[in-house]
Amino acid sequence: MAVEIPPFEHTPIQSIPSIVNEVRNTFHSHRTRPVEYRLVQLRKFYWGLKDNEQALAEACRLDLGKSQFEAFVSEIEWVKNDVIFTTNNLQKWVQDEKAPDIPLTNRAVSPKIRKDPLGCILVIGAYNFPIQLSLGPLIGAIAAGCTAVLKPSEAAPASAAVMQKIILESLDHSAYTVVQGGIPETTSLLEEQWDKIFYTGSSTVGKIIARKAAETLTPVTLELGGRNSAIVTKNADPKLAARRLLWGKTLNAGQVCTSQNYIVVDKDILPTFLAELEATMKEFYPQGAKASPDYGRIVNERQFRRLKGMLDNSRGKILLGGSMDEKELFLEPTVVQVDDLNDPLVIDESFGPLIPIYTVNDLDEAIKVANQVHSTPLAIYPFGNKKETDRVLRETRSGGASVNDSFFHASIPTLAFGGVGESGQGSYRGKASFDAFTHRRSVTTTPNWMEFLLSVRYPPYKGKLAQFQKMANLTPNFDRDGNVKHSLVRWILKLGAGDSKGALARYIIVVVAAVGMRQYLEGSSKL
Repeated sequence: MAVEIPPFEHTPIQSIPSIVNEVRNTFHSHRTRPVEYRLVQLRKFYWGLKDNEQALAEACRLDLGKSQFEAFVSEIEWVKNDVIFTTNNLQKWVQDEKAPDIPLTNRAVSPKIRKDPLGCILVIGAYNFPIQLSLGPLIGAIAAGCTAVLKPSEAAPASAAVMQKIILESLDHSAYTVVQGGIPETTSLLEEQWDKIFYTGSSTVGKIIARKAAETLTPVTLELGGRNSAIVTKNADPKLAARRLLWGKTLNAGQVCTSQNYIVVDKDILPTFLAELEATMKEFYPQGAKASPDYGRIVNERQFRRLKGMLDNSRGKILLGGSMDEKELFLEPTVVQVDDLNDPLVIDESFGPLIPIYTVNDLDEAIKVANQVHSTPLAIYPFGNKKETDRVLRETRSGGASVNDSFFHASIPTLAFGGVGESGQGSYRGKASFDAFTHRRSVTTTPNWMEFLLSVRYPPYKGKLAQFQKMANLTPNFDRDGNVKHSLVRWILKLGAGDSKGALARYIIVVVAAVGMRQYLEGSSKL
């Protein structure tokens, strides 16, 4: 039975201000704040996704050539599970938190952290995972009690149209809606006032959005890309490294922001690693990638030509793959050995199935290369023994990392995900999605009976400074050289523990041991 995909239609630009105004007014009506409202919206959203699974899968096929497996695993089931996880935990997340680290003198005002919705949200999605990267943030916004406008990527029009249908049929359309279009529509949206903007996409557009948001001091979450490195040391398992890294560059035809942009390989393991790459390629695609129903396509002609240009301009040597068909937007997984860090395949983010390999003499050089090419990538993938991979993590920076694997950390739906530096700011997924759209509001309540204790803060201040210092000042446990001063009395009172909780735990152990010993001795005396 054929699945009907609704047409992709641009939202009239002149209607955008009124659309945003309605969503903003809905937030200020406080209708979205009650937890039960949020839960009902999320539950209805789940069934909207469930009822349109085949349409979503077909949309992913039309937009990106995604297989049924990829569409369900990385898109449809992902967001459905996200909804269920969120509804199962939302009551817990919204509860006020007892503020930590409050001194005894301030506990009477009951310090706590409220979880308030940020307000009216703009979510701008990406084309590579059009369902997951658009609806994931939207789920977080709904859970936090915000209202939101979703702007899906126009580069995945079928997915955008199906998502719009689901949202309009499942959710409160005065609180959650969709604006379709390209640069003009996005520009119009950015002219509106938002309480937060959540963007997934390129660093180039991310900078434009950040500049525009800065004009009104609007906070942003930017989920960008990066020239992610994989490092394969001489002690790595070459078969596992080849298998896992090739998977990372063939999923979604390499259009994955977290996949490695290049692989740094120790010269001692290079021949074996290359042989394993070739063997794995044949295992994954026995009839070739083009004939495989499991291998996707490049999203459009513009991106295809960009990738072709990178390959044409590379000074490297093609070792595997290299075939392409522009008519079908097919680009074979292509392994290229490069010897110049200024090669286009290294300095530019490919966002496709191009696999440049750069050879190094040792781990020192590998780490230096990773930091030189991109000091703050979205991810890094070290392969080797524990000592080596620990060193890579210690001496590099990245948004996330998967040790001895390719972006496993990014495949866990409940693990916070985000970039650092040039690869983005902020994080989401799981509880982090709720936190991304929530303001942690510190609140105190001062009882009337405390007035006599507060007299120290009121003028006139004569004679009150010493009283305040006695009440509030802390005594350092370190000397002028930065060395910790050890107090025998403190050590005894804390039984050698580093803090009060540790000391309490040790006292409990001592008491339990003493009671046990006493019972043992009493039992022995009766024998």
